[in-house]
Amino acid sequence: MKTTDLIVHSAIVGLLAVGMSGNALAAKKGMEKCAGIVKAGMNDCGTAKHSCAGQGTVSGAADEWVYVAKGSCDKIIGGTLFVKK
Repeated sequence: MKTTDLIVHSAIVGLLAVGMSGNALAAKKGMEKCAGIVKAGMNDCGTAKHSCAGQGTVSGAADEWVYVAKGSCDKIIGGTLFVKK
């Protein structure tokens, strides 16, 4: 691999990492974790069964959650505020 390619690849990876961490922090402000309403494969974080977002295999699972605007989880049928046990 050329030095130029290595520099470009490193810069891209760095930008992606910064972008992802910024999105995670921004998502928490004014948001709450709502469980029980997630479509399979659309969860926002890992659980005891898997370690990453998007790996939920069952729709409506009680331990899978997504971020929603504060105050809206209680308004969604089947939605409960997620509290880590």
